[in-house]
Amino acid sequence: MSTKTQLAVIGGGPGGYAAAFLAADLGMQVTLIDLEKNPGGVCLYRGCIPSKALLHIAKLIKETEEAKKWGIEFGEPKIDLDKLRDFKNGVVNKLTGGLGQLAKQRKVNYIHGKATFTNSNTLSVAKVDGTTEEVVYEKAILATGSVPAKVPGLSIDSPRVMDSTSALELNDVPKRLLVIGGGYIGLELSTVYAALGSKVTVVEMLPGLLPGADRDLVAVLDKRIKSMMENVFTETKVIELKETSDGIQVRLEGSKVTEPEQIFDKVLISVGRKPVTTGFGLENTKVKVSERGFVIVDKTLKTDDPNIYAIGDIVGNPMLAHKAAAEGKVAVEAILGHKVAFEQNAIPAVVFTDPELAWAGITEIEAREKGIKVEVAKFPWGASGRATTLDRNDGMTKLIIEPGTERILGVGMVGVGAGDMIAEGTLAIEMGAVVKDLELTIHPHPTLSETMMAAAEVFYGRATDMYRPKRK
Repeated sequence: MSTKTQLAVIGGGPGGYAAAFLAADLGMQVTLIDLEKNPGGVCLYRGCIPSKALLHIAKLIKETEEAKKWGIEFGEPKIDLDKLRDFKNGVVNKLTGGLGQLAKQRKVNYIHGKATFTNSNTLSVAKVDGTTEEVVYEKAILATGSVPAKVPGLSIDSPRVMDSTSALELNDVPKRLLVIGGGYIGLELSTVYAALGSKVTVVEMLPGLLPGADRDLVAVLDKRIKSMMENVFTETKVIELKETSDGIQVRLEGSKVTEPEQIFDKVLISVGRKPVTTGFGLENTKVKVSERGFVIVDKTLKTDDPNIYAIGDIVGNPMLAHKAAAEGKVAVEAILGHKVAFEQNAIPAVVFTDPELAWAGITEIEAREKGIKVEVAKFPWGASGRATTLDRNDGMTKLIIEPGTERILGVGMVGVGAGDMIAEGTLAIEMGAVVKDLELTIHPHPTLSETMMAAAEVFYGRATDMYRPKRK
């Protein structure tokens, strides 16, 4: 069987389905190919969405514990893992099923299978029903995403050793869990398992958690994370994993480790992700891949093969769903001949721990590394009325500012709901806003969002809710 299409999209994740749906809306004949029954990709099936469903539960458990301070006491939570999994899976099924319906409504030809390039205009699709279909396309968008990275020398074939995908299956709650990696995935899953009752140890080989994020923001999260975990070891390596009858025997190496050899019921390896750029015939095209395994593209997301575009995790960091979706839309418009380029000034990042940590634009660390002079204005949530009503004064909002012009180059925040608020900072950066724009924008009171306005007031030395000397 052979199918002809104007646009073939390989991969149905946030970037792939965004591209396919926009192309269909703009009148193109579209074929979308993916191994899942419905679009959604890793984000919806095994990443962003199921993890956030579980993090919501974790936050609820934590808040019921803390309610004792406010005079409200609940009994010990009774956790039904089957119902918890059903809730998580229900969320996933609802969203992916909805995307399946949207694909049908848009008359997108959805093929359930794996695509392989035979040349620059043809795909061979091995369908899940055992048949093979040839797809001849005019243009293609490659959106194959990423998979969990492995640690050389620590790969042992055991159900006790998990990656982020198997950890989200939530088969059980181990008594002791080792999480290797202090990045956002490791910390989010640590939060979930700790709330459900696991004694969690986090190991990070670098000097601090969440490398790349500003240290003053991480410090706030660090304090709360450590209160939830059994141990948090930085500058520490896992030398060996060995399965025994009692669990996974682990050998740790680090100056702060007092017990180098320990037994854990399960181990979660979460050391980042790597792009999926092999196994589907790129060698039969003109597409080029970098030494790090990323597909090389220009500002329109076009590869070295004029018929093939690439988006999402396979074209480089940050590996974020919203970045992939934005790239997908740019790629479609470029294919249609519109004058577009992917040149975002700010791509927001959010760590959905408790508290949440979010940033957009340049960070203070990045500015220092690149020799860019910046000014910084911070508003501590200890002075926020809304944060006080939530009993969560542990937050902070900061602005990274260009001296002279007072243009906002970056925004960072840590605290409850930071992920929902960072969009205002992203918009400010993209629009070239200056500090005065934020200061003069009336924010509702009492809200956490007004900490953005307050940080701007701090910059000028006239914050209502705290005292800072005026700028000279």
